[in-house]
Amino acid sequence: MLTFTSHSPQQTEQFAKELAPRLKPGDVLAFTGGMGAGKTAFTRGLAAGLSVSGEVASPTFSIVNVYPGQKGGPSLFHFDMYRITDPDELETTGFFDYLEDNGILAVEWSEHIADDLPPERTIFISIDKTGENTRTITVKGGGRF
Repeated sequence: MLTFTSHSPQQTEQFAKELAPRLKPGDVLAFTGGMGAGKTAFTRGLAAGLSVSGEVASPTFSIVNVYPGQKGGPSLFHFDMYRITDPDELETTGFFDYLEDNGILAVEWSEHIADDLPPERTIFISIDKTGENTRTITVKGGGRF
């Protein structure tokens, strides 16, 4: 398990950027944390660390944003499951197809699909807001954290 205290969105992004090389194609990052906790900032850092193309934005209305891998690296699939309430809705997002793509999935509001996360491939990332700009980030699972 890793724990990090961030004092700014930039520190959150830097932590994620440094974590990115430890990830493997097929990993699923399951984020929990309230609105404004820093899940998208963390994903921006992952994207930088993975050297994927595209500007990272919250997938709130699109459900999934795809950032293609560069130079043979894995793609990043950034999901927002906030509005997903049942298995049929999850199926329509293409989530299960993306699991087979050998990219890295970053799943915001993962608690909404907890029963459908692959246990052997899921890394849980909890981002807890502990102050105006302070966050405690905990990373565990996937057999490496």
